[in-house]
Amino acid sequence: SRYGPKMPLAVDCTAELIRCKVLDSSGRLKSHELILSYGLALVRFVNLITERKQKMVSIPLRQLAREVDIPIWVVDLRHELTHGKLPRLALCRKGCDVVLDWLRKTYWSRQLGNNLCEESEDEEEEQEGVEAHVELDNEAWE
Repeated sequence: SRYGPKMPLAVDCTAELIRCKVLDSSGRLKSHELILSYGLALVRFVNLITERKQKMVSIPLRQLAREVDIPIWVVDLRHELTHGKLPRLALCRKGCDVVLDWLRKTYWSRQLGNNLCEESEDEEEEQEGVEAHVELDNEAWE
């Protein structure tokens, strides 16, 4: 709250994503409302995090995401949320979890000065499994 309008992007994105998870667990919102809530948070995350790497010449989001280690399927999810048919809630939830993990490793572990960013072999295998199944249709995610 001390930052006011100059809140670090990672803090702002984390707060939005956590807000989505809290709303989801409350059971007060319908599936469609949750998709929109998660969708907005995910679109903002990808846009804000990649925006600072954007130069005078437009660089594709996929390339920018690759440079900061954001999974490409998250960028594809952002594209669907922005330009296509809304994805299933399960895919939005998974995207939120992956992005929160990225924020934990990339931002929060540095702020806390601890070993939160060390990834266990199980987490690495899980991430590889997620990326391998991204090509599946949305129904497979549920």
